[in-house]
Amino acid sequence: MDYIRFGRTGLKVSQLCLGTMSMGSSAWKGWVLDEDAAIPLLRRALDLGINFFDMADWYSAGRNEEVVGRNLLRMSERERLVLATKVYYPMSEDPNDRGLSRKHIATAIDRSLARIGSDYIDLYVIHAFDPDTPVEETMEALHDTVRAGKVRYLGASTMYAWQFAKMNHVAAKNGWTPFVNMQCQYNVLYREEEREMFPYCRDQGIALTTFSPLARGFLARAGGTARTAHDIYQEFYGDEIDREIARRVLEVATRRGVSTAHVAMAWVAGNPNQNIPIVGAVKAAHLDSAVEALGVRLDDGDRSYLEAPYRPRDEINDQNAVRRPRALHTP
Repeated sequence: MDYIRFGRTGLKVSQLCLGTMSMGSSAWKGWVLDEDAAIPLLRRALDLGINFFDMADWYSAGRNEEVVGRNLLRMSERERLVLATKVYYPMSEDPNDRGLSRKHIATAIDRSLARIGSDYIDLYVIHAFDPDTPVEETMEALHDTVRAGKVRYLGASTMYAWQFAKMNHVAAKNGWTPFVNMQCQYNVLYREEEREMFPYCRDQGIALTTFSPLARGFLARAGGTARTAHDIYQEFYGDEIDREIARRVLEVATRRGVSTAHVAMAWVAGNPNQNIPIVGAVKAAHLDSAVEALGVRLDDGDRSYLEAPYRPRDEINDQNAVRRPRALHTP
């Protein structure tokens, strides 16, 4: 496992990040691993050289941070780990126990630290843009977590490029801590972030972390027939163009003697848009496959062949996911 610089920061992270939404409590969602099943997966990730782990307070209603954070700290020295967690989604019925207000951020960071069992978070990520809270309030509150020593770096996820740029502009104008990371969905079936978000991040030296490299499992099996029970985003995949790209992924995989998951992951990991894929896993074999994919090199011909059928599609973010149950390709 190689370690790369995180944007323009001095932080070094593994080429892959382990996304841990699948660990916590099966009472939250049936496909989530309980603690006993999650521990071997965390151990395998460390054995493979992964040092970067992505959590969220919302996952398993807080249990995710307990299971992942506390067990990693039993297995490894804190200084060797890069731990990320997120804030935004409702944690209770309390109207103030959600969003990006000063009140919620101040409460949420302390709760996350207590659940994880650490004095600080390496990367604190806002899970989405909050249209109900002034950007100035959010950015100052996040800056205060850094000044207090509770957070080392700030990141954001799943929003429009103009929203992300606006938040960083407010931070710069006021001398507050800016975001150094954008986490967004990216795979051979969904490339809309290449239009605005990726160029902005390249220009600003912002690290890109990308989730759903297998398109919510759609590309994990031959022909793109796989379905997962993870969330509503899986419904964005499966139209005629998606099926054609999936067929091409299978064709390339067969010719190369690897799996479709290898090819889909290799397309993301070896992309000219440099990024750190966030790998979801419920089995050690999933992690092994993701690491193996780092050694699969797609040539220009393979990449062009896989990309050729793509057409613009609706952007996927948390503000339109409910309104549009499926992101359709446009003519």
